[in-house]
Amino acid sequence: MNNINDKAILDKLSLKAEKNNYIKPEYYDQFNVKRGLRNNNGTGVLVGLTEIGSVIGYHMDGDIKCPCEGKLFYRGINIKNIVNGFQSDNRRGFEETAYLLLFGELPTSDELLDFTGLLDQCRDLPPGYTENMILKIPGKDIMNKLQRSILTLYSHDPDPDNIDVKNILRQSIELIARVPTIISYGYQAKAHYFDKKSLFIHKPQPGIGTAENILHMIRPDNKYSKLEAETLDLSLVIHAEHGGGNNSTFATHVVSSSGTDTYSAMTAAVGSLKGPKHGGANNKVREMILNIRENVTDWSNREDLKDYLLKILKKEVYNKKGLIYGMGHAVYTKSDPRALLLKKKAYELALEKNAVVDFNLYKNIEELTIELFRELKGDNVNISANVDLYSGFVYEMLGIPYELYTPIFAAARIVGWCAHRIEQIVSDQKIIRPAYKTVNPRQIYISIDKRGVSKKN
Repeated sequence: MNNINDKAILDKLSLKAEKNNYIKPEYYDQFNVKRGLRNNNGTGVLVGLTEIGSVIGYHMDGDIKCPCEGKLFYRGINIKNIVNGFQSDNRRGFEETAYLLLFGELPTSDELLDFTGLLDQCRDLPPGYTENMILKIPGKDIMNKLQRSILTLYSHDPDPDNIDVKNILRQSIELIARVPTIISYGYQAKAHYFDKKSLFIHKPQPGIGTAENILHMIRPDNKYSKLEAETLDLSLVIHAEHGGGNNSTFATHVVSSSGTDTYSAMTAAVGSLKGPKHGGANNKVREMILNIRENVTDWSNREDLKDYLLKILKKEVYNKKGLIYGMGHAVYTKSDPRALLLKKKAYELALEKNAVVDFNLYKNIEELTIELFRELKGDNVNISANVDLYSGFVYEMLGIPYELYTPIFAAARIVGWCAHRIEQIVSDQKIIRPAYKTVNPRQIYISIDKRGVSKKN
């Protein structure tokens, strides 16, 4: 009997699959296909409308794309003003941000208190869930574990398929509260069963918020500093939403438009975010930094660092892809507002952690990459650090295991996903169904006895 791991058979089938799924690049131009849903000038194809988030990285002068400083708006409010607002009041901001994104307006003090109370009521997982879903079936990849765990919550929901707004809102609040618990417990199970570490299952605490609960649940001693909590809270706020066109949020729109349940829609979004071209990019930055640390003896020597970055761009070292991860963005041109906010907080945390030398490494990578691009491509080139350059560094300083980098992104972005799901169902009931053009010639069916002799050993 043939085995799926039979190398000869699998090699043969792989070659056939690759050969018969190749589409000539010229066809995309011939039929004016918007690959990646991008126009020829690099702008996104307009496929929907939203009031939730707005990402501004350029402005259009006719058909010309003109760079500008990046701006991010949540429900029309500049993210910088949101962050300055809660930080100047010495408050956490993620729960306030979640309220704003879900309901379209900033909460009063009483409304925020009621909302955080609802989240606290939902942070615990259903009875038996931790033991049966997380501890008995541990996973090496926490994003994959999160997908399975969200789907399992469907079975614990008394009304899972009802897509009335009230029911979706109830499910959304439960998920926003529970995802941090799921990823924290999922990591603890992974660390125990696969890495042979001690198992810590800490109950989420009421009244301390999402960021502090994550630190409480993933740390053996439950301890964290005020600045650590503020930094993680900021990271959650700036990752909570990024417009309707990013890959995972668009996936939420596509799947929600079919009328399916909330858990299926959120699972699709998690699967998208897991990809290295999307949420997994922060781990790409981490891997690149590790390589730089191993190969550049003196990180503070800007010339040595610049020489190595040039070798990365020339595909001579590291993974030979020619990419400096954490630099550049699909929309932002001159700056990523999220990176600017996180960079400022990262420096504060670096001072507390005695990690300024490490901070300067990231800062120099940012500055030297911009220099290199201008030297190689001209003074008019625009490239800036994106949020992933500093988020991984922040998580490293916080002692957060790299396996949780992208899951923490998911714990933040599920707010945006839920908001967009509600907006899709309320405002646009049409199923999303774009077109694909068939470019292969018509063929006739050949009976099996006339297809040639099967070659068997």
